[in-house]
Amino acid sequence: MKVVIIGAGQVGSTVVEALHDEHDLTVIDLESSRLNALSYRYDVSTVEGNGASRRVLQEAGVADADLLIACTSRDEPNLIAAMLAKKLAPQVRTVVRTTDVEYLEVWHERQLDVDLLVSSELETAHAISRIIGVPAARQTDVFADGQVQIVEFDVEAGAGDGVVGVPLREASIPADSKVASIIRGERLIVPRGEATIEPGDRVIIIGSPRAALAWSEIMARERKRVDDVVVYGAGRIGVAVARLLLEQSIRVRLIEASRDRAREVAEKLPNARVFNATGIEPDFIERERIGNARAAIFAMRDDAKNHYAATLAKLHGVNFTIAVVHDAVSMEVFERAGIDVAINPRQVTAEELVRFAHDPRTLQVTMLEGDRYEILDITVRAESSLVNRPFRELPMTGALIGAIVRDGVAIFPHGDDVLMPADRVIIFTESARVAEVERTL
Repeated sequence: MKVVIIGAGQVGSTVVEALHDEHDLTVIDLESSRLNALSYRYDVSTVEGNGASRRVLQEAGVADADLLIACTSRDEPNLIAAMLAKKLAPQVRTVVRTTDVEYLEVWHERQLDVDLLVSSELETAHAISRIIGVPAARQTDVFADGQVQIVEFDVEAGAGDGVVGVPLREASIPADSKVASIIRGERLIVPRGEATIEPGDRVIIIGSPRAALAWSEIMARERKRVDDVVVYGAGRIGVAVARLLLEQSIRVRLIEASRDRAREVAEKLPNARVFNATGIEPDFIERERIGNARAAIFAMRDDAKNHYAATLAKLHGVNFTIAVVHDAVSMEVFERAGIDVAINPRQVTAEELVRFAHDPRTLQVTMLEGDRYEILDITVRAESSLVNRPFRELPMTGALIGAIVRDGVAIFPHGDDVLMPADRVIIFTESARVAEVERTL
């Protein structure tokens, strides 16, 4: 597939990293240094210029492209580029990143001629909302209209009675779930019967939402259901998170340093308590009992402020902290500093953008561990060599089918179950093997 990517920043670079092996990529950006860095690392073509220019799009070969991904940090140039591309090449599919939820609303009303619009803020808010629902998880996502959940846990010392340190064939694995992978340092351990989960491991689970909660209780028994959340920062991400949590009947307190913004958000979200404060003054923290919150989310625009506020909240007793990290390089710093979950909006956005470049049968993609691994929701062809075979006879390839969706219903297969044509499979695999998995299925 020929793909034109507009924007070589963090989102564009992540998209290039995910797609360069299997696709013919051309990247457009205004900064030559970014393009040089990408072309040095990957076999991609580059064009220096404004992606919203007809001349630049023509130079990039959009007339022959199958897909255009406009993912700069500026909404209007992204939209103009996509709509221009449609005029120059009616066959091209267009995917646009936006930072403004209002554009998403306009797109849903069919007022924008693009194939897919991805809101960074909304995707990040959904990711945070899902983690709040499974408080021991470091990452989670849902598939098949919420019937299947993917959960990633760090295994701490003392966790997991009946599961940790026990061969998987003897472990008390929650029903309707499978261990998709055990990651031990840089090693991927295939979860066969003799394998064990050990403290310090990272495990990826595919199961039902009920199983995901059961795993959460196993991995962190002291964490209770989150029903009281403090959100630092009432920007677009903070407000989007607050709105989703309120819809789940979770108590929300929003802290915003700007008086005007605090007043505006209080009017938008009458069911949330909105404070005009920095949230880091000791008397405010004590008076409002911030330390008693079950979880705190740090969604300010400055990573340093998020880091300091999260550390302070931990010191005052907040048990579970989630930080929005705008600079991907800082992710490890947050995690090593004891912040429970760090989320990079650009990474979350890139996952959704990448989906359009997969096989058309692939309905959803989740990237894990810096795109070392992927979870795919893909429909099985009738011609696949795997159909009409019991699961126990399927080859052990390192990829694992954790669930199938048949006639709209999720099934968590056992050895006697048979893979059928038109089944949707939720499958874990290494990113380098995605193309092979898609061909096999």
